[in-house]
Amino acid sequence: MIAKLDRDGCISCGLCSEICPEVFRMADDGIAEVWQEEVPEEVEDAAVEAQESCPVSVITVE
Repeated sequence: MIAKLDRDGCISCGLCSEICPEVFRMADDGIAEVWQEEVPEEVEDAAVEAQESCPVSVITVE
């Protein structure tokens, strides 16, 4: 699975990095980012949960 995040639409809520810190983190500018694009198999469910929980739907996990 590959994780993508549209940083332009991010509202910096931090949910993704709380739900799946192995894939998402808050960057120095306060906006979330994908720091491990290739989602490890053991956290695929958490990455999908982060996608589904994003209030502005800027995360894609495929």
